[in-house]
Amino acid sequence: MDGHNVREYEKRELARKIGYVSQKAVLFSGDIRSNINFGDNNADDATVEKAIEIAQGSSFVETEKGGIGGRVAQNGTNFSGGQKQRLSIARAVARDAEIYIFDDTFSALDYKTDRELRRALKEEMGDATCLIVAQRIGTIMDADLILVLENGKVVGQGTHKELLKSCEAYREIAHSQLSEEELK
Repeated sequence: MDGHNVREYEKRELARKIGYVSQKAVLFSGDIRSNINFGDNNADDATVEKAIEIAQGSSFVETEKGGIGGRVAQNGTNFSGGQKQRLSIARAVARDAEIYIFDDTFSALDYKTDRELRRALKEEMGDATCLIVAQRIGTIMDADLILVLENGKVVGQGTHKELLKSCEAYREIAHSQLSEEELK
């Protein structure tokens, strides 16, 4: 292999190790299965269904005519914002990646679904690394390490409890979003 081919191979291998979900869910016309398998996912139906279950999408996918073979309109216009987001999350989960990046992904979800989805991810991801970019404290308060950014600079890092004690910016955000009981 020449240098160019080696670099291309390395890029493909790196991309296979990452499951990325952006804040704006992207779906394509086709069916649910093909959307979960978009890119180089070659997941079988059992893996697709498990990924949808982890992403908290089983309840609405099961009601679609054809289940995972159900129709997806261009841009997923036949699904709500939260449903589109859960299908995008299922696409990343089906990759069985080593690193997952959720870029403000959970903001389209209600709090209960957000909590259940994060619980399922934690149970199913094994040793994978998970990076979550979020504005909701409830989404990140169980993280092993939280970085607090203000004007593009890190102004605090630690666990939820540590940051409540040591970081004014985090404390202000937390108190504006959660009750005293929820903060504990």
